[in-house]
Amino acid sequence: MKRIFDLFLIFISFPLLLPVFIVVAILVRFKLGTPILFTQIRPGKDAKPFKMIKFRTMTDDRDADGELLSDEIRLTKFGRFLRSTSLDELPELWNVVKGEMSLVGPRPLLVEYVPLYSQEQYRRHEVRPGISGWAQVNGRNAIDWDDKFKLDVWYVDNRSLWLDIKIIYLTLKKVVVREGISAEGEATMPKFTGSKE
Repeated sequence: MKRIFDLFLIFISFPLLLPVFIVVAILVRFKLGTPILFTQIRPGKDAKPFKMIKFRTMTDDRDADGELLSDEIRLTKFGRFLRSTSLDELPELWNVVKGEMSLVGPRPLLVEYVPLYSQEQYRRHEVRPGISGWAQVNGRNAIDWDDKFKLDVWYVDNRSLWLDIKIIYLTLKKVVVREGISAEGEATMPKFTGSKE
């Protein structure tokens, strides 16, 4: 039912989203250059790796040794706008169509985090990762990692179609007011280094 719901929502919203996708792609090309899309391997359901697609939000600026500069430096004003409005997430709809993600579920994080999870935190991988999730509408990047994972596991235990509808509604509301975009003093979130518990 959840899969059918995801595809149905994408299908009915496609005429509205396609012009937005085209405009954002053109702006990314003009302001940040190529490639327009950013891809990264992320852990999906059962921690199976998949290639997540997003609009690019950072430059490729490097130091004298050829190393990439910090996220804070490479994240442009335009990139911050894309992230604050979640427009950079639009290409992930293709991941949903392919069955690698869902509209709602725990956000797919970095592969390097997987070995650091406690047994309880690892349960976030019992479902497909989502474009938005219960943690995103309850603090997004403004809450700490332990709270974020507790919210993810709560979703796994309480997931339902009605909860997904509620999360989608709250996500749209959060995007409008742009709450919880980043942790204090960070471009997004500090790296996860393991649970405090």
